[in-house]
Amino acid sequence: MGTRRVRSFGLVLVGAIGGILLSVGISAVAQRGEPLPLKELQQFANVFAAIKASYVEPVSDEKLINDAIKGMFDDLDPHSSYLDSDAFKEMEAITQGGFGGLGIEIGSEDGQPKVISPIEDTPAFRAGILAGDIITHIDGKPTKGMTLNEAIKLMRGEPNTSIVLTIKRPGRDKPLEVHIVRDIIKVRSVRSKMLDNDIAYLRIAQFQERTAPDLVRHLRDLGAKKPPKALILDLRNDPGGLLDSAIAVSSAFLPPNVLVVSTKGRIPSANREYFAKPSDYLRNNFGNDSEDYIAGVVDWAKTVPMVVLVNVGSASASEIVAGALQDHGRATVMGNRTFGKGSVQSVLPLGEETGIKLTTARYYTPSGKSIQVTGVTPDITVDDTAQGNLFRLPREADLQRHLVNGNVDESTLAEQEEETVDLSRMFEFGGNEDYQLQQAINFLEGRPVQRNNPELVAKAKAERDARKEAASAATPAEAVGVPVPPEKMEGAEKKSP
Repeated sequence: MGTRRVRSFGLVLVGAIGGILLSVGISAVAQRGEPLPLKELQQFANVFAAIKASYVEPVSDEKLINDAIKGMFDDLDPHSSYLDSDAFKEMEAITQGGFGGLGIEIGSEDGQPKVISPIEDTPAFRAGILAGDIITHIDGKPTKGMTLNEAIKLMRGEPNTSIVLTIKRPGRDKPLEVHIVRDIIKVRSVRSKMLDNDIAYLRIAQFQERTAPDLVRHLRDLGAKKPPKALILDLRNDPGGLLDSAIAVSSAFLPPNVLVVSTKGRIPSANREYFAKPSDYLRNNFGNDSEDYIAGVVDWAKTVPMVVLVNVGSASASEIVAGALQDHGRATVMGNRTFGKGSVQSVLPLGEETGIKLTTARYYTPSGKSIQVTGVTPDITVDDTAQGNLFRLPREADLQRHLVNGNVDESTLAEQEEETVDLSRMFEFGGNEDYQLQQAINFLEGRPVQRNNPELVAKAKAERDARKEAASAATPAEAVGVPVPPEKMEGAEKKSP
């Protein structure tokens, strides 16, 4: 592996839903002064030798060592993990913005893969896959108990080959079968357009190597004829990406040299502050962009009224940007409370193709606030749609073994889960049916902002209740497709065990 590749991985912020990876110089030296546990290591060696010598089937040294490393992470937080060769390659592909497959970010719930977010303009997005969908079968193969890597391998494949996903969707009684044709996924990180009344719209789908330079180019194009009078930055369903990109994007809208984010951990290199200055967002000189591209950002980007849109799928780097702009009073944050991923992961390569991702610190917004578990709370709460919320995703607080935020009583964060809207298709972020975007425009133009439309919410609830009542009126066994046991059938012969 080249030096550049190792350096790049040390700064990636991707995880189950978009964690933060930060180069903090992990090494055996960090354990200096703490003697190795020789007794326990000898015990490990004895177990290793016993399995090698006596297990009913031969097991390779590589498998035993890999499985032992994986086991070390079982009781750590959910964002620390062993990166085998496939996971290591995937991390590289994601950070560079291109990979093969369907175009979905997935996590896990109850032993099954769950869609965190479909990536815009990909086969999965166009096929109607929604955030919150549970993938129960892949080409007819049950996913219950599969690891994420196993599910990813099944969904990956050559471009132009087809796959069938069986989906369990909240609010629908019957599973859905979705036919998708695989393609090369090239994530378009930044999109923009001019809305009516000279309001600029920018969407960041993921924080990648080219995100900040592309953002500057889009800002220049948006103001080519005349400066917009307001700006909307859309970070919804953005799972994260590179820390340098998050700092650079924040710097495009903030005054020079103000604090963007800070990190605190056990080892000295994990404790530092990152400011809106080139020495922090150009530390690794990704690609050929060694010049300070943020210095060329248009003046109006730092002064016009601004709204940042977020939701439960906004995580990691998205939360860094939203938190920084909110704390400095640069933008009004609107939407739903974000995911709450406030921990820092560092990547330590173990060789040419493998590594570990280890939680080494927590990060804090400029005001010194940790968003671990709590997420970024919007200044103005607006539902995903006029009928209510569309996305029902687990937040950081819902993940097993998550790090505790010592400054927050998690019981006070427990919200009553609201039933979500049953939409036949996903609306397009930035499109005409984007309710949160319309409310952002209302806010910027001085009109009232509504969380939702009460009449449509009531209508959607009535439809849900009607479906539930119809389902409960059916024969219980028939309603769920469970065969009736023979001993329950009328006239059936009863047999002793």
